[in-house]
Amino acid sequence: MTTTSVAPPTTPAIAAVTAEDPRETPGAARGRRSWWGLAFASPHVIGLAVFTLVPIVASMVISLNNWPLLGDKQFIGFDNYSKLLGDPIFRTALLNTLLFTVLYIPLNLIVSLGLAAWLTPKIRNRHVFRVLFFIPTVTPIVANVVVWRMLYQPGGAIDASVQTLFGFHAPNFLASTSWAMIAVVMMSVWQGFGYNMLIFSAALDSVPENLVEAAELDGAGAWRTFWSVKFPMISPSVFFATMMTLITSFQVFIQPFILTKGGPGSSTLTLVQFIYNQGFQYQQLGLASAGAWVLFIIILGVTAVQFIGQKKWVHYE
Repeated sequence: MTTTSVAPPTTPAIAAVTAEDPRETPGAARGRRSWWGLAFASPHVIGLAVFTLVPIVASMVISLNNWPLLGDKQFIGFDNYSKLLGDPIFRTALLNTLLFTVLYIPLNLIVSLGLAAWLTPKIRNRHVFRVLFFIPTVTPIVANVVVWRMLYQPGGAIDASVQTLFGFHAPNFLASTSWAMIAVVMMSVWQGFGYNMLIFSAALDSVPENLVEAAELDGAGAWRTFWSVKFPMISPSVFFATMMTLITSFQVFIQPFILTKGGPGSSTLTLVQFIYNQGFQYQQLGLASAGAWVLFIIILGVTAVQFIGQKKWVHYE
């Protein structure tokens, strides 16, 4: 008894791409397939060029000009960059952004990594906790900031809770130069820790159980097992989360813009808000573009340092 196999039907479109003329040379066949690949990739390539590469080049050109929103443009070279370096408001925005980054990154990583380590398979309904912790990340950030602004108000939920528990009023977070940045950081940690928590939780689930059991048999406690066995195994995920959190922290804008408008004074003014003000409030597109390029260079430099330093503590084995 013989069996015959029936090849699956081939659509005309696939046949047109895959069929090869026996008279074609190998080079011609490869060239024809390359053209088909370019045809399928062209929509993405065109979109990347129009909406990413062209604006990048345009912003560089604008940064070299005195470019008001309305009026004549004038080429001034690197004068916009010189103005930024001599502008005390720009320096304040830079220092505020660095302060936010220094406060936000450790808190975000500690909270997310701690919760991920707690959500082991031994925790009942841990998938429910994952969803609950991740909800702030996927809800609209503007809505979250508005809610937190009401919580921070005198007489709000935070003030009432502090008064009930400790017998005194909470600080007026959004009106105090000492507490405003802390308020922005607290809200931002609540908004963003869920993303890193999921990354760390998935990485911890992939750690081989036999390594953990071997460490426990050798007498290692939970703390020692985590830092000597689990952390090296999840270090690539920690590096990725650190890099992404670092980049987003330098680009913080919505939280301070809605909570404090950069105030009180300039205590929460960030680089992105400074760029926004120059471009849309003062209509100085040249200064705004120069500020955007300074921010890009800072992020690029910090990222390069991180990639160089990760060789000492990230294990890809």
